[in-house]
Amino acid sequence: MVAISPEINKSASLAPGYAGALVTVFIWATWIIATRHSGGTHLGTIDLGLIRYGLPALVLAPVWLKTGLLPRNVPLALLAIMVCGAGVLFFQITTFAIHSTPAAAVGVLLGGSMPLAAALIGVVLFGERPDAARWLGLAAIVAGLAILLTLAIGSHQISWVSFVFLPFGALLWAGYTHAFKRSGLTALQGGALIAVWSFIIHLVLAAFFGTTIMDVPLSEIGLQFLSQGVLSGLAAMLAYGIAVRSLGGSQAAAFSALTPVLAAVGGSIFLDEALGVWEIAAAIITGLGVALSTGILSHRVRT
Repeated sequence: MVAISPEINKSASLAPGYAGALVTVFIWATWIIATRHSGGTHLGTIDLGLIRYGLPALVLAPVWLKTGLLPRNVPLALLAIMVCGAGVLFFQITTFAIHSTPAAAVGVLLGGSMPLAAALIGVVLFGERPDAARWLGLAAIVAGLAILLTLAIGSHQISWVSFVFLPFGALLWAGYTHAFKRSGLTALQGGALIAVWSFIIHLVLAAFFGTTIMDVPLSEIGLQFLSQGVLSGLAAMLAYGIAVRSLGGSQAAAFSALTPVLAAVGGSIFLDEALGVWEIAAAIITGLGVALSTGILSHRVRT
């Protein structure tokens, strides 16, 4: 007779978290490509921010109206970290950098840095102690990212803006990940609060600096509405919230290491960026690193 071990039952309970994390990284890769594309239009970072957070703020209005803009049980510091880390500050600095950075390099410097930043915060601030498998996984992620980054540097297409702003964005997102985990909010509540506060701040920015949305063709607005508003602003935020709640902050963030691979492939298909043997090797190494760092390969069936 085959006995199902407790680890298998645990794996089943973590399935929504794994699904949410995978959905998130696929959307992130799409977001990188769409944002790169927007650099050739009249849309500025403020315009994209209005699109990104306007739709989820509207759709999730019943949620944030119920919780209030300043929920009593959520410390202001945690809420501020969440809004900055996954909202207005994160969006503005990363979008600015993405406009001048190849998609494959964005995946490395932003998505690839997220699990490392999340793990570092977890170890230093919260006393997390990753086991040997997770350390090995993180090391594999570093190796995969190093390959992609070396290739990106060799192309001479990356400026200091990319090297400073994108890793800083990864650090902001890692901070949000841990703050949300400790906020006590649900994925819907967290996504709603981040969306409404970020939209309000973008409205203020638009009032001071203006907007060019009315000068852009409807086809381009539609593309960004789908990518920024529906997918990134709404679907990915909720999916990632589910992943953090189910897997924990560091493990959920580890899935973002797949973003460089997806961004490189997407850049090759849609933006005519190179994809060769070394990119494929980096994809395999990084994928194994993700599997190890999230504990997927540690589950066993005992007979």
